[in-house]
Amino acid sequence: MTEATPAEHAAMARAIELAARGLGTTSPNPVVGCVILDAEGDVAGEGFHAYAGGPHAEIVALAQAGERAKGGTAVVTLEPCNHTGRTGPCSQALIRAGVTRVVIAVIDPTRPAGGGVDTLREAGVQVVTGVREAEASRGNIMWLASVRRQRPYLIWKFASTIDGRSAAADGTSMWITSEASRMDVHALRGTVDAIIVGVGTVIADDSRLTARNLRDGSLAIRQPLRVVVDSSGRTPATAKVRDGAAVTWIATAAEVGADEHGQVDLTALSEQLYERGVRSALLEGGPTLAGAFLAAGLVDKIVGYVAPKLLGAGPTALMGAGVRTITEAIELDVTDVDRVGPDLRITAVPKREN
Repeated sequence: MTEATPAEHAAMARAIELAARGLGTTSPNPVVGCVILDAEGDVAGEGFHAYAGGPHAEIVALAQAGERAKGGTAVVTLEPCNHTGRTGPCSQALIRAGVTRVVIAVIDPTRPAGGGVDTLREAGVQVVTGVREAEASRGNIMWLASVRRQRPYLIWKFASTIDGRSAAADGTSMWITSEASRMDVHALRGTVDAIIVGVGTVIADDSRLTARNLRDGSLAIRQPLRVVVDSSGRTPATAKVRDGAAVTWIATAAEVGADEHGQVDLTALSEQLYERGVRSALLEGGPTLAGAFLAAGLVDKIVGYVAPKLLGAGPTALMGAGVRTITEAIELDVTDVDRVGPDLRITAVPKREN
């Protein structure tokens, strides 16, 4: 048998659901889900990778399955790891448990973690790959894109009125969007490793840039790294981003490297964030910084919160994206449109070759 059975397809759908539970807590590792089917094809165990350094999804599922794993099938969203890091190789754990078949959605693109398929097959385990691959890849896109490009997967978040204004003519901007949208943004912050803003935004808004519950003000258990792009080191000593609630990096041109304009080199910044273990980041900076990241081709997804309001004047949500004429417009694929309170949340990705 070289194709997945209906029961294995169903188990993979469940494994993808399980994997999503690790969003925001597993980095720099991927999110992974696993379901163990016994020899009769019934679910014997399931698990997901909950946090970096903790047991992998396969180990959790095998522990739950116990002896029922022998002669059974492991259904896993990502190729079982084949190396010893903070945990042992999952490929060997599956072999020791007596699993005779492994169904995989996505092959691990990294080394030395990859190679589990070869190890399993050499041990006589039947392996099927590519089952619900597109679906599993979407659920793990931030990690997969990051390790392939060696930079964080970057989401640009903005809020604007229907006429594209991010603030009124007098500079006031609180609050353009609703509380429901702001709560949604905090949930989004909780799924990434870093939040990036420019020093202008820090000076103007003095936001804490933390992930928290807006109902009671409590902080999320895990806080993203706060990154202030500050070419000349203008971040005030009293700024809230220095409050100790989360780790903060004031990224200056002197430390990161400068571009031809003397500003922080954003490509170098992205590479250094990756070296720090950042696999996903949320860009919440102002329109100029957003334009610079877009012009550099570093934005992977856009999440826009559009309020049913008109201002007629004031700053726009985006400036300086390197577009001079209509033929140079940055084209997007809209992947989702949803209501969040009274606002619209529009999700899109730039059209480009990967």
